Amino acid sequence: MAELPRVPPEMFRFATTERADLHTALLDVLGAAAERLEPALTAGEVRDRLRARGWYAPVADHDLTGALRQLAGWGLVEVVFDHAAGFATAEEYERRNLRYALTAQGEAAHAGLRQASATLAPATPASGGALHTALHTAVLDALADRLEELEALLADPDPGRDRRVFTCLRELECHLDGLRRDTVRLNGELRRLLRADGAGVGTFHEAEAATVAYLQELVTGLEQRGETVARALRGVAGRGVGVLHTRALAGADLPRIPGADLATPWLAARAAAWAELRQWFDPGLVPAPDLDGGADGGGGPRLRRLREIAGEAIVTLLGLLDRVTAARRPASGAAADFRALARWFATAPGEDDAHRLWDAAFGLGPARHAHLGHADAELVPAGTPWAEAGPVAVSALLRSRGRTERMGRTGRVRDVAALRAERRARAEREHAGLETAWQALAATGSVRLSQLGALDHDTLGRLLDLLGRALAARPDATGLRRAVTSDGRVEVVLRAPGDGAVAVLRTSEGWFRGPDYLLDVRAPGARDHGRAEGA
Repeated sequence: MAELPRVPPEMFRFATTERADLHTALLDVLGAAAERLEPALTAGEVRDRLRARGWYAPVADHDLTGALRQLAGWGLVEVVFDHAAGFATAEEYERRNLRYALTAQGEAAHAGLRQASATLAPATPASGGALHTALHTAVLDALADRLEELEALLADPDPGRDRRVFTCLRELECHLDGLRRDTVRLNGELRRLLRADGAGVGTFHEAEAATVAYLQELVTGLEQRGETVARALRGVAGRGVGVLHTRALAGADLPRIPGADLATPWLAARAAAWAELRQWFDPGLVPAPDLDGGADGGGGPRLRRLREIAGEAIVTLLGLLDRVTAARRPASGAAADFRALARWFATAPGEDDAHRLWDAAFGLGPARHAHLGHADAELVPAGTPWAEAGPVAVSALLRSRGRTERMGRTGRVRDVAALRAERRARAEREHAGLETAWQALAATGSVRLSQLGALDHDTLGRLLDLLGRALAARPDATGLRRAVTSDGRVEVVLRAPGDGAVAVLRTSEGWFRGPDYLLDVRAPGARDHGRAEGA
């Protein structure tokens, strides 16, 4: 179960006093000395280094020592007595024998101070709506590389590789820490950017467009690289996470101190880091409690949630971008146009210029009726000026009604129901005649054309249509030509006469003369070659 983090109440009191700037500068000087591995500094050395840390105001000896004592009283600074140094006065005692260094609580306060400065630095009022932090997808590539290397190392049982297992695991955790920090900062920057209350319109427009482009690339990179990391994570888990931590512990070579158990907390820290890595990329690998003490995005990978946040930010930023673009666009409409025209009239140099502006804006002037012409247009040359041309008759309706002719009522729409019924009856008669013609031809069986005798004129027309279709087809191996009607209901089989006979068909409107083909009209598929050939 997660415990609530607690800090000593005096840790950050230095930032709330009237001398907060001096206290902060002193912590920064002592923290920089600890980073350079200097054990402690005297008061004189502290004063000399204040200017290098950005403090330029003069500080008296009693003010400096008083500030250091105040930090020591809060448990942030420890005072060390140098027994090797001599002194003759109380001032020399303070200046030469007493040395100052950060305590563990002071180091924590200094680290918090630096973290706060780094976090607040991008969120300045001059940011102009820009995104001042970024999540580097190269971190995901590094995570995948380290996991693949760990899988290869676990496949090698050589104990000599344990030190590399340890360093590789530590590099993996460092990349995970960087991913967590960058994600938190990016999420905060996006929330501040989406508000963007004080950003200038022009600056915000450019910064927003660049941010949208970056987020689109980020979403694509997270989706591609996240799968790679999850796959490598499952590969290492297949080798055994316990084996990984055991070999890393052997490679860490922790000091063996009697009565102290350093291995248990070390393994607990590695297990917590591995559980967090799973929750980032593959929470379903094995059951694990949430590191934050609550639900973790519904059980999905945190990287997926990060993609969703970036996607939502893209949609929101595009909407803001549209609104900013609309705000930069000048107002349009009749009211805005009339206001602009009023300003132009007010600044017109003279009355003649105002009249010209009136003519250009409204296009109003004496009526010309250019669409009206003379009764005999050939009598008036095209180049005749308006003033010299003769008058034309203008209808009185042009002024009162806006048209030159009196319009009558719209004609009645003709009733076409009878025509429609007649056409339907005619179509039914044609369809019945067509059925009768096909039945008459199909009932004759396989015969020569000359045997058909006298035919109805419409039946002859259908027969000629079938003959044309059959003659357009290529003969098969037996010499027969086949064709079907457009609706596929009737098939004709045609064979050329071997004796060269000629047939004459007569109708009520004339006669037809042609080769005496052997003809068989039937329904498609009813093949009867023997009947056609034996006739």
